[in-house]
Amino acid sequence: MRHRTIVASSLVIAVLALSPPAGAQPPARTASEFGAQGTAKVICSALFVSGRELDEALRNSAPTYAPREDLEALRSGSSVPGRPSIEVDREAKEVAITVDGFTGRARYFGDQGCIIIPPGADGVFFEPLTLRTTLPDAMSQPWPMGDAPSATPWPVAVDRAAVERATELAFPDGGLTASFVVLYRGEIIAERYGEGADKDTQLESWSMGKSLTATLFGLLVKDGHFDLDAPAPVPLWHEDPEDPRGNVLIRDLLRMSSGLQFTHASQPRFEWGREIADHLYVYSGGIDVFHFSITRPVEHPRNTVGRYRNVDPLTIGYLIRRKVEELGENYLSWPQTALFDQIGIRKQVMETDPYGNFLLTGHDYGTGRNWARLGQLYLQDGVWNGERLLPEGWAEFVSAPAPAWNNGQYGGLFWVNADTRWAALPTSAYYMSGAGGQHVIIVPTHDLVVVRQGHRVGQRIGIRGLDTALGVLMGALP
Repeated sequence: MRHRTIVASSLVIAVLALSPPAGAQPPARTASEFGAQGTAKVICSALFVSGRELDEALRNSAPTYAPREDLEALRSGSSVPGRPSIEVDREAKEVAITVDGFTGRARYFGDQGCIIIPPGADGVFFEPLTLRTTLPDAMSQPWPMGDAPSATPWPVAVDRAAVERATELAFPDGGLTASFVVLYRGEIIAERYGEGADKDTQLESWSMGKSLTATLFGLLVKDGHFDLDAPAPVPLWHEDPEDPRGNVLIRDLLRMSSGLQFTHASQPRFEWGREIADHLYVYSGGIDVFHFSITRPVEHPRNTVGRYRNVDPLTIGYLIRRKVEELGENYLSWPQTALFDQIGIRKQVMETDPYGNFLLTGHDYGTGRNWARLGQLYLQDGVWNGERLLPEGWAEFVSAPAPAWNNGQYGGLFWVNADTRWAALPTSAYYMSGAGGQHVIIVPTHDLVVVRQGHRVGQRIGIRGLDTALGVLMGALP
């Protein structure tokens, strides 16, 4: 693999002009060009956030944004002129993918992970920040506030052999499972990692970040800054009294029931490879995702149609940023101090767009133990070490089927097992979910949290293995 020589930029980048210089490469326009930007970001994160190898990441995690023929060319490593190619600058920690004369770039910015560099720009449009935890070394504290072994003995009513069997089933051949962590009554009873991963590996988590968005928003609701039944305080929506967006409630956004127009590749007549859906454009466009989301028009009346669209959680993210900065807090560090330090998480990589907005609808990385802690927080109804972090009843709200969803499978930025997606689990179970088979499953009736993370290509096999494992696991519990 040939490496370019690029002068490494300082981690702390000065705020740049928002318009590219004259004669700069124009913004992406085709599906292949957007694919080049999005795939460069995915590979950058795999290399510099998760510590994976290039060939393995191209094979197992790249199929997200680029058309199939472009991916095949990248995986082949072909240097045929005119075919898509990838170059990695390990000194600058930058990945560049070129297709049809267009180059998409992404660069690693420390604790903000990897970010797409918009065409014509030399960096990002905000000042990246090095994050600090107030927690001591993880091995100095027992689970769950640290990673030292807990002194709690094995629960006598739990069948250890069955738990071990369930763990084996969660790692089927070809499933590419990267982490599997099981908590029973808050204690780890099963933990295993795939090749190249361990308890400290920041793994791709994708749309589980939507549930993290709900959690961060819950902190602000608990402190009285938002009312779920109030119209969403997006100033743009309230400039014109006739604007129907002014009627959208915060509750609607959390339930993905706002009715805002936002295209998705699952829609009829969508031509994958010829156009880019809004749902993916926010990831691969190198744009201000919050501005794009709040400027979408209305397609349906609020709370009449439930649809899985990134516009609603991104708008919740916009409200979070506005409120945090209004309170005088640093937006980039606030999640660490307000949430992660409180529950034993020392590092969670929450990537941003080039304007410093958290892209938690998909660009987020966390360890299996991190996600287990977040699941346990919900199992405890938002209370940790005797302190209430989330509003009383918040877990009940996010796990209640949203009325605008016909099959009851979605709640408040969490999925709900009301449709018995997981046949072995009760309908009261609910879960975080992300592309590639990322899951944090919460089963209140059994004091159970199950985390499964994996890589994109193994999703179907991995999820079948998880489904089987859950059946065995439920049989192991009292």
